[in-house]
Amino acid sequence: MLFLILLDYVRPLAEVELHIAEHRAFLTHHYAAGHFLLSGRKEPRTGGVILARATSLDEVTQWIADDPFRKSGVASYEIIAWEATMVAEGMPKF
Repeated sequence: MLFLILLDYVRPLAEVELHIAEHRAFLTHHYAAGHFLLSGRKEPRTGGVILARATSLDEVTQWIADDPFRKSGVASYEIIAWEATMVAEGMPKF
């Protein structure tokens, strides 16, 4: 199943910046494990978005609990579970 993870910064950007390197290491770990498929910042820069693949909402919730942004309290999260029912030609099927 796919999960859209929406992050919203709840602290000033200067505070968020203090945790960027650790957050990127967190992302790199989950990319290497095959959990995360896409990620990036929102524009304007008010948070970020992650597209993940997992077997359950609980699994994603556990991952997010380890995000340095979460641990430091600089971001809040919304996790949306969804099933892709249509895929553009040339795009991988999840």
